[in-house]
Amino acid sequence: MQIQDLTPRTVRPQDQSAAISTIVLAFATDPMARWSWPNTADYLRLMPALTRAFGGAAFAHGSAFCTDNHEGVALWLPPGASPDEEAMVGLVEESLDEERRQEMFAVFEQMAQFHPTEPHWYLPLIGVDPVHQGKGVGSALLRHVTERFDREGAVAYLESSNPRNITLYERHGFRQVGRIQAGSSPVMVAMVRGTPSLTSFQPD
Repeated sequence: MQIQDLTPRTVRPQDQSAAISTIVLAFATDPMARWSWPNTADYLRLMPALTRAFGGAAFAHGSAFCTDNHEGVALWLPPGASPDEEAMVGLVEESLDEERRQEMFAVFEQMAQFHPTEPHWYLPLIGVDPVHQGKGVGSALLRHVTERFDREGAVAYLESSNPRNITLYERHGFRQVGRIQAGSSPVMVAMVRGTPSLTSFQPD
């Protein structure tokens, strides 16, 4: 069954828990998320907190968007907003063993290196409930903001933690600028949209 209304709207304060639940469902098979927490109970316990730490600032800035019944959610951080790094470090230190912890911190460092140097929009998390994947929900969420970026000439950045999503992002104007990987971690692909004057790349 197709979804009737794919017009995204801003996530309301009372809907934040539902939006986070959609992200948790969407990332249940994500390579990076499940490399971090392969144990199901750990994943379900910790992923909501990671979602808030990584993308929760979008709620306060009015840049968290969802389809009408939370089939899909995108948490965008506008220029000047950033993830809660202290909370993210705390989650890593709490939940990962020493080897994986150091690998994750190395991943974080590489992620930071790829961000454009000028003000930009950042998409830490976008996800679609698996029941509704393949129905155009992700495209609707991306189009909702990329049309604005085109009007304003804004630069945007994301990391794709799932190779299946790269073509989706490319269809909406993102291009690959590098790979992020440390130790045993999966590969993430850094992607930029727009024309940044200078993009930092992973050192040799």
